[in-house]
Amino acid sequence: MPERNTLARSLHDLGMGAWFGGSLMGAVGLNGVAREWEDSKTGDRIASIGWAKWTPVNGVAIAAHLAGAVAMLASNFHRVEHQRGVGATSAVKTLLTGAALAATAYGRVLGKKLEMATSTEPGTDTAAEHHPVSVEDAERQLRWTQWSIPVLTGALTVVSALAGEQQKPTQQKMGMLRKAAARLDMD
Repeated sequence: MPERNTLARSLHDLGMGAWFGGSLMGAVGLNGVAREWEDSKTGDRIASIGWAKWTPVNGVAIAAHLAGAVAMLASNFHRVEHQRGVGATSAVKTLLTGAALAATAYGRVLGKKLEMATSTEPGTDTAAEHHPVSVEDAERQLRWTQWSIPVLTGALTVVSALAGEQQKPTQQKMGMLRKAAARLDMD
């Protein structure tokens, strides 16, 4: 097991930072500005364009985070197996990551519906009508979804900080001793 995981940690943390920060800025800044327009369709269109421009960057950030997370997990698998509490922390991180990915994907689906509905391109409004969710429902669901992403990625950041604390030598020693003692109790 390598002693340093600088690249993996960098990918994990920079990817998470961009995913969290971009979603928070979009929910607060971009959507906030869009709601200030008197013509809501124009405001929705501006927000849709902004989110569409952010999507590829967000995709790279998420991929970087996932690559770093997988590399860190592989590097620390011995600790996951043998240090008490690390497996639970890893499971929580995995669940939060899955929930954040699902919210991000669902937000993009809803955002694409609004993008089509507010587009000035011929035929896109007709394509939006074939989606099972109305524009008003999509807007409402999208507001909730776009706020859930920074909440979930923020929680993931906090759990990642806990995982970092669990890597301190004193925590590793105590965690491995506790797990060994628990195994002895079971025998």
